[in-house]
Amino acid sequence: MSRVLAVRLDSDGDVLLTGPALRALAASADRLDLLVSPAGRAAAELLPAVAEVLVFDAPWSGYAPAPVDAGAVHALVDSLAARRYDRAVIFTSFHQSPLPTALLARLAGIGFVAATSEDYPGSLLDVRHRRPDGLHEVEAALDLAHAAGGALPDGDRGRLAVRGPLPPVDHLVPAAPYVVLHPCASVPARSPEPGHAAAIAAALRAAGWAVLVTGGRGERELA
Repeated sequence: MSRVLAVRLDSDGDVLLTGPALRALAASADRLDLLVSPAGRAAAELLPAVAEVLVFDAPWSGYAPAPVDAGAVHALVDSLAARRYDRAVIFTSFHQSPLPTALLARLAGIGFVAATSEDYPGSLLDVRHRRPDGLHEVEAALDLAHAAGGALPDGDRGRLAVRGPLPPVDHLVPAAPYVVLHPCASVPARSPEPGHAAAIAAALRAAGWAVLVTGGRGERELA
């Protein structure tokens, strides 16, 4: 029985973008589990390829990382070792290093580890993938999945897919053509100023679109 651990220690948006790559890995595995940060758990639980979601607050990931907790690190290694994974595939953004996670995977006894890494990995990686320039995050993740032996099944076009049924939103969605505006981001520098976001919404309304503004629980004020 082939057991694969995929890792994406990022926020919900990044986890959703990894969905097609996870389906590519799951297509040739008996089981695929996904290790995420607390910020990515909600999205991970929506992905249809994932058998189990594991959560770890990594001290090397995120913009407000948790302090190093030796007990939590040892507990994660023990948990991964008990699941006896055959392969681990670590997905990261271009500015992140997969090597801390790769070290834990090795300590957990995982014999095959693949990741995209600009840094010299020593013996931590079996597949040291290089990310081609100009790829979208979805394409970059799929490229790594292919390098690790995965492939999308026939008929899967590599688009967003989530588990159903989703909560009904008919009462929130107008009959007229609409645009979803999400003015929030995990990094403040990536979010428009509130006045700019309001101007975007006003311009869309003036062009005849209904505007639906979305945000997470911690983004209510801006939304």
